[in-house]
Amino acid sequence: MNKKVCSFPILFALLALLIGACAVVFPASAQAAPTSTGSITVSGTVASSYDAYQIFSANVIDDSGDAKIATDLAWASDAARDAALPVLHSAGMPNSQTTAQEAAEWLNTDSHLTSALSAQLARSLQSSGAKSVALNAGTAAELPCGYWLIVAKDDAIAQGEVGTAPIMALVGGGAVTVKPKAATPKVQKHVLEDSTAAWQKAADATVADDLCWRLSATVPAGLTAYDTYTVRFVDTMSAGLDPSKVAASMRVYVAAGADGGFDAVSVGRDGRAGTDPAKGWTDITAQCGVSVDGKTFTARTGDLIAALGGADAFAAGARVVAVYNAPLSSACNHGIAKGNPNEVYLRYPRSPFADQSGDAGFTRTPSDDACAYTWDLALTKRGSDGDKPLAGAVLSIADDRGRTLAADGTWDAEGKATVTTGENGRVTVSGVDSGKLEVREPKAPKGYTAFEGTRSVTVKAEGLDVDQVAAAKPKLTVTAESPLRADSADGSTGSLEASLINTPAGTPPSIFTGGFMPSTGDMAMFTAAAVAVVGAALIVVALLVKRGGGSHKE
Repeated sequence: MNKKVCSFPILFALLALLIGACAVVFPASAQAAPTSTGSITVSGTVASSYDAYQIFSANVIDDSGDAKIATDLAWASDAARDAALPVLHSAGMPNSQTTAQEAAEWLNTDSHLTSALSAQLARSLQSSGAKSVALNAGTAAELPCGYWLIVAKDDAIAQGEVGTAPIMALVGGGAVTVKPKAATPKVQKHVLEDSTAAWQKAADATVADDLCWRLSATVPAGLTAYDTYTVRFVDTMSAGLDPSKVAASMRVYVAAGADGGFDAVSVGRDGRAGTDPAKGWTDITAQCGVSVDGKTFTARTGDLIAALGGADAFAAGARVVAVYNAPLSSACNHGIAKGNPNEVYLRYPRSPFADQSGDAGFTRTPSDDACAYTWDLALTKRGSDGDKPLAGAVLSIADDRGRTLAADGTWDAEGKATVTTGENGRVTVSGVDSGKLEVREPKAPKGYTAFEGTRSVTVKAEGLDVDQVAAAKPKLTVTAESPLRADSADGSTGSLEASLINTPAGTPPSIFTGGFMPSTGDMAMFTAAAVAVVGAALIVVALLVKRGGGSHKE
């Protein structure tokens, strides 16, 4: 009988961290007698069941340490031999080598048994007449001794998991437990805040203005068993977002490596994203497909392995970024209470053996989201004589882009539009970004005096730069320059109130109308400032009276 002993440190490289020391050693004098079967358990949550293919049969015993000894190697079956030999010969094993002993020794030399080769062996075994044994996760099974290739069943892989490279396990001697390594992609979503030129989980914007969103996926390192690898972003927008520009604006980029961030494109000082890829990134938009269905769209990449230049680059992992434009629509929510969320999840190949041409071969990540907010500013024209609303004031209200508000609520890019206050004295700037608005008064109501020059009212939203949308608790404030007056701010509804005070014609300038004192929006501060000035005036009068001896004559 051939008692040749085979040493396989490479065959166990895939399991060294999973089942402990697994080196095969030469027999020693105090060894247990070999058994015909051995116990194996597949643990973990990757899949509920597995297929096990026996490649080599062997006599297997435990050494005095943690190692196992395999002798008398033979092909487990003709089908296993016929499936394995073409793969091994194609991988570089000499065609003259055909026995199980020769095949095992070649696999043990120079790290020939890679994840990619184990996947090729599994594909060949699956398409051959080789029989498999079903293993249920977490349940011990008795198998004939020898080398087994264990493959997760595609239809048994759990949601959010991924079938890894097949595991080569030596069964026999003491019980064996193997745990497939979990290596799943991740996805994130951000929105571009133009005031900071930063990608954030939350931002605010003006309705209908361009609003950039970024989807970013991380493909982990070590997925060397795949021949091709594609991913799909599946994005669902809330009712307040406009999907009409998504397909035309979509740009997709890829970079090698699982680390290094997601700055695939630069962001200008104007808070707008560019389209040229940054250093280390490749624009793969031409190889991608975008499908929009109502408020949901799918962006599917081409083969990422090919895009990165081959399996060696892909082995380090990859980052994929998709950037697109989805403005707030007229149907959007205003204020903090609801906001306008945008949610994405990533579909990725279920396993190295999954069919990536359709939907069945993919599983998905948990969802991630980002959110956009917008605000409403009501500006009321009032008289200083009783604070009553005034109709008929013609106002020019300009945003930070130089556009002016038109009567229909839109923004005039030429900056020539004006609005006129109605009977309630109000003009509403609906769906506006935070920032500064400049106000002029070309014409005052009849009987009142218009202020000269330009005054600003500033909307400020703080607390948008958070790690998770759920943690966003934006603080909304409004400030104004006199004769504008900041009145109130309700962050929940996004409603801001300010007034523009006019004095009756012929009234001398005062602190209420004089156009020189800024209003902070804090009425206590405004009152304190007013009392201080009035107090100063009283002191001057008192001095004049004292110096005049109680009377004053010209």
